[in-house]
Amino acid sequence: MRLTFPAYCLITVIFLLPSALFAQYWSIGPQKFTGHEVPVLCYHQVRNYTPKDGSEARAYTVTPAQFEAQMKMLSDSGYHSILPDDLFLWYTRGKPLPNRPVMITFDDNTASQFFIALPILDKYGFKAVFFVMTVSLNRKNFMTTAQLKDLQQSGHTIGCHSWDHKNMREYTDSDWKIQLDQPLKTLQTITGDSVRYFAFPYGVWTKDGLDELQKRGIQMAFILHTAKDAQLPLLTVRRLLVGGGWSANALHQRMMKSFLPF
Repeated sequence: MRLTFPAYCLITVIFLLPSALFAQYWSIGPQKFTGHEVPVLCYHQVRNYTPKDGSEARAYTVTPAQFEAQMKMLSDSGYHSILPDDLFLWYTRGKPLPNRPVMITFDDNTASQFFIALPILDKYGFKAVFFVMTVSLNRKNFMTTAQLKDLQQSGHTIGCHSWDHKNMREYTDSDWKIQLDQPLKTLQTITGDSVRYFAFPYGVWTKDGLDELQKRGIQMAFILHTAKDAQLPLLTVRRLLVGGGWSANALHQRMMKSFLPF
């Protein structure tokens, strides 16, 4: 079949439209979305190094000075923080996002996130997502249930990071209850709201895991640098693991390389 010139022009225009603009005018399903990606950053500890820190600990630790420089860079560059609800509605309903959106996430609910990272986030007007492994709640160097409630009431998002960070590839039948059902119930009790977002420990996911998350009403789940699932991209949203020692400029360069330009 040969296309008429007007039809050819229409198809060309549609394919050249930026995906974010396309999403604002067409109702698209997540399985069909192949356009731009919002940068999603993943942090762990925000504190100064100690003499006991080995190479692995340092790789997952960003100093307060580095974190502030990174947040200042995002603010000065015109980025606006968004939360999973915003990203979900953009993907599924085309609800517009602010210019230069970025999502800031934290794994493992360490106390440093509350006492050090949170004041810096507040300084720049950013909101974040805190993925919690519930086994550590109220333990030394980890957040308390009261602090989680405070985060939720302040407009941040609380997500699930399993019970004790077990690798999903090692799950047995009983682990779905231990690693998903119990933590989700605990977090709902703390926040008074359903928990719709999940971060895979180590960024590792399985096909069975995606099915189990769907059964439990998880709307969006986050991995690290591994490949997305083609059929369920909203359950395998990529994140950039922010490494210890990165300058603000290094972070921005990696953001540009890791995600399709927005």
